[in-house]
Amino acid sequence: MKPRALALLAAAFALTSAGTASPCTRILFTGEDKTVLTGRTLDWMEDMASDLWAFPAGLERDGAAGPRSLKWTSKYGSVVTASYNAGSGDGLNEKGLVANLLYLAEADYGSTDSQKPLLSNVAWAQYALDNFATVAEAVEALRKEPFALLAPTFPNGSASTLHLSLSDASGDSAIFEYVGGKLLIHHGKQYTVMTNSPTYDKQLAINGYWEDVGGYAFLPGTSRASDRFARASFFLNRLPKKIDPNYIKSVPDHSFENQAAASVLSTVRSVSVPLGLAASKDEPNIASTIWRTVADQKDRAYYFDSATRPNTFWVSLDKLDLKRGAPVKKLALANGEVYAGETAEKFKDAAPFKFLEATATARADTGEKRSDTAKRRDDRSDERRPVERVR
Repeated sequence: MKPRALALLAAAFALTSAGTASPCTRILFTGEDKTVLTGRTLDWMEDMASDLWAFPAGLERDGAAGPRSLKWTSKYGSVVTASYNAGSGDGLNEKGLVANLLYLAEADYGSTDSQKPLLSNVAWAQYALDNFATVAEAVEALRKEPFALLAPTFPNGSASTLHLSLSDASGDSAIFEYVGGKLLIHHGKQYTVMTNSPTYDKQLAINGYWEDVGGYAFLPGTSRASDRFARASFFLNRLPKKIDPNYIKSVPDHSFENQAAASVLSTVRSVSVPLGLAASKDEPNIASTIWRTVADQKDRAYYFDSATRPNTFWVSLDKLDLKRGAPVKKLALANGEVYAGETAEKFKDAAPFKFLEATATARADTGEKRSDTAKRRDDRSDERRPVERVR
């Protein structure tokens, strides 16, 4: 075996055998005609009572973090999928920016001793959707750390330890993680896949080993985050970048955009976890896929695919009124409602949900609830330094 492959194998074994994995997968696809789509799974140990929301520009926002809560007014309208109707877990704004929150056991947002405004991390993605049109714009603003994040406890008692991915209509991408209290940003179009633990730099190292092995020979098949990362990377890099004559006849409108949406959705389905799969005692953080989304950032369409319902449906942002002064609207899903096709007309006026409240003590509480796996990884890690990877 080549020395590099041997070293990567050792790293892969050490990191994947250390303990539990965590849920969710995100991929970013770019076609030859500048079609850009972001797909993701939401994996969790219970249904999250998710609804779809259409938020217009001009909304007054509060960061749900007590007296020092960050305040802002949304510049852009967006469509989001809510988690517990208490946070924006995923969404697409009118400029083609996509934000995804995924679980990260190692997340540590640091101290709140400074006088920075505070933001509940379940509003982190919405802040990005409300304020930025491109990834580069978001990176420039967020690298300055204009606020401190707090992690509330989810309604089921789980810690909301999260990291954030952003992508835009040009195919640019950025991953934001707080590790050891320091912000790490991985910025560049090459960052097309994201899962969960371990931290992103280690995920890249593990994936490097599997790239050396070659996916046609063997791919890891478990539901662990690092295995899903390897499979998603292999499949994503082999999706057709232009019209495929073998399949286009049966694609609606015979368009590459619809073919690409189908390809991305089939890829995130391939790394999904079956509904109702019980977590083992040794892998308590592997959870069932609850829903999947695909955002078409060129045509501003948002696809939703539930694990509990037979139909995939979508909403075209161009068919929603997202201008200042327009009402907030909701597409109800939490009670098993079934939709098909384009659904913009089915959104109904609704009062916006409130972000899950966090307090300054949430940092300490979250730290106590972090998994033993994350703690063991921290103990083995070298001193962590702030890093920004920009290519």
